[in-house]
Amino acid sequence: MAGLPIIRDYMDKVVPTLAPETGILEAVDFLLTKHVTGAPVVDDKGMVIGILTEKDCLRLLSTGMEADVPRGTVRDFMSTNVTFVSPDMNVYFVAGLFLKASFRRLPVIENGKLVGAITRFDILRLIQTNLKKL
Repeated sequence: MAGLPIIRDYMDKVVPTLAPETGILEAVDFLLTKHVTGAPVVDDKGMVIGILTEKDCLRLLSTGMEADVPRGTVRDFMSTNVTFVSPDMNVYFVAGLFLKASFRRLPVIENGKLVGAITRFDILRLIQTNLKKL
């Protein structure tokens, strides 16, 4: 009997990341160019220190006054309360995490390092694949 599906088998292994010093408008361009809804923010040692999501970027609209261009860095807008998952965690548990929270992606950490990301979309692909087998 096969075990439960695990994150490692469904996660994105190539994850675009941002540096905390990156300008926020440059970061918005980055997210749009990469076609992602968020990106982990890593320090110079490769440790995840936050995540910048499209929701975080929406705050740009409230920071400028009249015709002022919003200013700041990723550090000023990123979320620092990040939920991490392990690559060996089962997909059903992670689906439950997504049901209880508003985030769309979770960094996957192994031995303290970023090894991937799992998204709601990745879970949908798993559902589609498994339902077609029935």
